[in-house]
Amino acid sequence: MKTVDWLVVGGGITGSALAYELARQGWQVTLLERHADLQGSSRFGYGGVAYWAGTTPLMRQLCAEGITQLRTLATELDADIQFRELDLVLTIPAAVDPEAIAATYTPFAIPPYLVDVKTACDLEPLLNPLALSGAMTVRHGHLHLGTTIAAYRQAFLRWGGQVQIGEVTGLIRDRSAIDRIVGVNCAAQTITAANVVICAGALGRSLLQTAGITVPLYFTHAELIETPPVELALRSLVMPAVTKRFELEAAASQAAIDSLWDEPGHEPTAPILDAGAIQFLDGSLRIGQISRTLTDPRASIDPELSERSMREQIGFVLPTLRSLPGTWHHCLVSFSRDRLPLVGAVPGVTGLHLFSGFSNPLAIISPLAKRFAQATQGQPDDLLPQVALTRFG
Repeated sequence: MKTVDWLVVGGGITGSALAYELARQGWQVTLLERHADLQGSSRFGYGGVAYWAGTTPLMRQLCAEGITQLRTLATELDADIQFRELDLVLTIPAAVDPEAIAATYTPFAIPPYLVDVKTACDLEPLLNPLALSGAMTVRHGHLHLGTTIAAYRQAFLRWGGQVQIGEVTGLIRDRSAIDRIVGVNCAAQTITAANVVICAGALGRSLLQTAGITVPLYFTHAELIETPPVELALRSLVMPAVTKRFELEAAASQAAIDSLWDEPGHEPTAPILDAGAIQFLDGSLRIGQISRTLTDPRASIDPELSERSMREQIGFVLPTLRSLPGTWHHCLVSFSRDRLPLVGAVPGVTGLHLFSGFSNPLAIISPLAKRFAQATQGQPDDLLPQVALTRFG
């Protein structure tokens, strides 16, 4: 069987972007995805591009590179990715001091600015003024993940890449060198490669565990409501100014409780609800979201209770959205211990790499994919070590 240079496991936004960039570097690349139709967080993600949100020199640089790439990505890929820039309205509840919230946003590269209730409702007329004491606002990027992934894949194929459908059941070790990975086993085939890179998002941890490898990669169960195209028009992306998801991720990924993630049945932290909404160009909306840190990726969740909670919360801020027809959905979102992705070689194992943990934010996927691919051709990069797995010791 032919051995390819790179096998990319996972065909969501991370895997598709990375496979494309590797193919552009001249490598023989196979992209392996277990679903013929898009699933998971790449299917249900909001598509928000928070390029303004960098708070460190590293994140500011990556976000700046990311938005520069995304503004021309449709031309580069020769396909529509539905990229646009719109107002992000960060709602501040009526009982909360707006000035205190505004102060927490000063570290960002482009700090959102504080507006009063009237201005917030001018930006987004569907808002309930009685629910607010004010809002923060900033220009925000947005793309359709489905069309973007399709565009990446078509461009990848034009560069000579191959796409295969199959579910990985395990990694293949070199019999003469136990610390080297040389491919993967699928249900119906074996694929060998000089390098394997895992872009399987939330399932990356369990997949690596089949080979006895543990990495600090975690996941939330994200729940949302998806509506069909509707006649009402939401002008902006609406999110709460005080989000709880990043606090949830930090609490659930502490080193002291890392072992809980190696077995199902645990919930390291209580669930949270960040009430937000976005409308796509076809008129459909995604409303959510609840985040849960259930360690079983197949954990049972009560959809009726979750949907009721989301409708109640978003209905208070955006009343006309409360009763829209829609369907509850659920997906897994991967994250790391320090809000940075896990990018690069897996320590102690030759031929195995990770490109995952991108819960924050979508803007940095494209620049890191490009940098990763360029580094495979020996181009020095002083940024990649900052997101390498070795930073955890």
